[in-house]
Amino acid sequence: MHSKVEICGINTAKLKALKSEESLALLRRVRQGDRGARDELIAGNLRLVLSVVQRFSARGENADDLFQVGCIGLIKAIDNFNVDLDVKFSTYGVPMIIGEIRRYLRDNSTIRVSRSLRDTAYRILQAKEAYTSQHQKEPTVDELAKMLELRREDVVAAMDAVVDPVSLFEPVYTDGSDTVCVMDKVRDDKNTDAAWLDRIALEDAISHLSERERRILLLRFFQGKTQMEVSSEVGISQAQVSRLEKNALKQIRKEL
Repeated sequence: MHSKVEICGINTAKLKALKSEESLALLRRVRQGDRGARDELIAGNLRLVLSVVQRFSARGENADDLFQVGCIGLIKAIDNFNVDLDVKFSTYGVPMIIGEIRRYLRDNSTIRVSRSLRDTAYRILQAKEAYTSQHQKEPTVDELAKMLELRREDVVAAMDAVVDPVSLFEPVYTDGSDTVCVMDKVRDDKNTDAAWLDRIALEDAISHLSERERRILLLRFFQGKTQMEVSSEVGISQAQVSRLEKNALKQIRKEL
């Protein structure tokens, strides 16, 4: 999404940006009931909404819809911002805008969550927003659980249930030529099809050994015992242990 794209009939290239001091002055007027100052504050922070919307551009959602939802978050931030605290409006507004967009995406997600769990998650989000508005910081999981009289586990489960799904092909880094996707960061390099087939072949080869040979390999390579310790446990000489071990490994290599 380029900054000059027209969204909701607005030429984003012409969006003005308010300075921190200007925003604070307008916020104080808003607290006094000045509707004109509120409209001016909204218009002066649309670029802030645009910057947040750009974070979600890879999801394939309609930019106009996200921008409108982001504006709702902006309005909520304006109405709930505490001008008496030494905090920049953007510091408070961005999380509010992101939260509103994420809520919209959750409601329109193809992954269905039970109504009771979703309702619990919304209660938690509302409590979180109220706490953030009052204290200018996000509450901990324990604080949320205490506020809503829920178990900590229930809070975590409800929040996890409404987390936005991420595509395995979503890019997380690019240097202009090679792109690293989520799949590249979370894939399991050990439990691959090739490793699975190798394991089956190895188990089959070991099954063809004698019981004594299997026991020697178990003691040597899984329990880490020396040949002398194995000879004492099996009841044969160290030379016999060495010979049987070599023969067993040779047989396994041959079958593999």
